[in-house]
Amino acid sequence: MEPVREVCIESFQEALTVIAAGATRIELCENLSVGGTTPSYGTIWQVTEKIKVPAMVMIRPRGGDFCYSKDEFEIMQHDIEVCHQLGVYGVVFGLLNSDQTIDIERTTQLVNLARPMQVTFHKAIDDAKDILKAVRQLKTIGVDRILTSGGQPTAKGGSEILRKMIEIAGDQPKIIVAGKVTWENFDEIQHLIPSGEYHGRRLVNY
Repeated sequence: MEPVREVCIESFQEALTVIAAGATRIELCENLSVGGTTPSYGTIWQVTEKIKVPAMVMIRPRGGDFCYSKDEFEIMQHDIEVCHQLGVYGVVFGLLNSDQTIDIERTTQLVNLARPMQVTFHKAIDDAKDILKAVRQLKTIGVDRILTSGGQPTAKGGSEILRKMIEIAGDQPKIIVAGKVTWENFDEIQHLIPSGEYHGRRLVNY
């Protein structure tokens, strides 16, 4: 089975470009310079209506840390409801407490709100103080995927932790390997970290 190549993009036109180059799933964001924020209603609509590969929509009200206020959490809830209305394939979010543990209560609320859409817990996990414990917690909550570089700037640097995460996760959640994974080093990373799902900005050659 061919590995999933999930490419993060910022526009409808970019989605068309990366799909033509071989992307098998996209993560739709705005403001990738700050790690990605929620795209506009119109962009989500256009991608959902006109793109044939699965699209995961970023649910993140701002850049910065992953500890959200009550108002920001409400924004995230409403954005997930919009994704429901538009028939989105899946959503991507991550919430931490101020002590760098997973915000279990509110993550569970968003997972339940998102169903039946797919759910990815994003690289907020790389800021968690105990990444392996976080995997166990997210497995219990029932997220479908975890996007991570193993707590390091690159997947290669985090390879040992990533392999442990994959072992803990088992069949679900899937661990999406991220962190400077490109079309140029893809074969090396795939051999080093046999996940089956990979994520990057330059994961296909375009």
